[in-house]
Amino acid sequence: MNLEILAGEVSLQDLFKNNVEDKLTGKVDLKKLIQLIIRGGWPQSVGMSEEDSLELTQSYINDVLNFDISNIDGVTRDINKMRMILRSLARNETTIVNNNTIIHDVNESQDLASKNTVLEYIDVLEKLYLIENQIAFSVNLRSSSRVGKSAKRHFVDPSLVCGVLGLTSESLLNDINFLGFLFEALCERDLRIYIESYNGHLYHFRDNTTGLEIDSIVEMPNGDYGAIEIKLGTDKIEEAATNLLKFNEIVEKKPKFLCIISGLNEAVIRRPDGIYVIPITALKN
Repeated sequence: MNLEILAGEVSLQDLFKNNVEDKLTGKVDLKKLIQLIIRGGWPQSVGMSEEDSLELTQSYINDVLNFDISNIDGVTRDINKMRMILRSLARNETTIVNNNTIIHDVNESQDLASKNTVLEYIDVLEKLYLIENQIAFSVNLRSSSRVGKSAKRHFVDPSLVCGVLGLTSESLLNDINFLGFLFEALCERDLRIYIESYNGHLYHFRDNTTGLEIDSIVEMPNGDYGAIEIKLGTDKIEEAATNLLKFNEIVEKKPKFLCIISGLNEAVIRRPDGIYVIPITALKN
């Protein structure tokens, strides 16, 4: 399957309308999927080699560090501290970590920074549209304290993580666990773009009592929503399905659909339990 031209078989609108048919979509090459992560969603990187794509991303990051972090408001900032913060955020991509973790990472590098400095620098990165976190979904459970409030951390594109950490196809193939986080980031980047085209929102969910997590919640302006789990490999699909069914049991307002986005699945299917399984290459606006 040529991933330079994605299939686009199923839209979010199809899912909300329960208008999805089973179909074969073709084999997905893991190495091509990794190349899409490294290349990113930048129009100018289409058709570039992996090496050139990584160089382009790193050049952009260097421009941000050398110029934008100070030009945004005229305040001179420490490039080394900002680089350490970027590296910490990159290592924690697609996770729910608090600011104390970021501060600890920076200070471990013997580049001492106060909490206020780290928070201010992170705020600058948000204003420069380098990071865009995924906030928690508000849902009715018996106890409101059960629902996690922390945001899931994201760069606006997973290629930026690769640029900050200098990740290549080879290094990602040797770290499948971290590759799973970047695949989730890739899917959530696309989901954000798709749902925002309908004036909707992208969230995540965590139950602090049970530890149950749902990777993505896409919500339409009218309040209809769908719950989505994201798994790179097919070996995690049953685990994802179990999480979705548990979520469906505990919420008062039921989702319009339950879905698993897979990296390596070769078909769009609806399981007997009603959960859709869709390759990321088959998803469209």
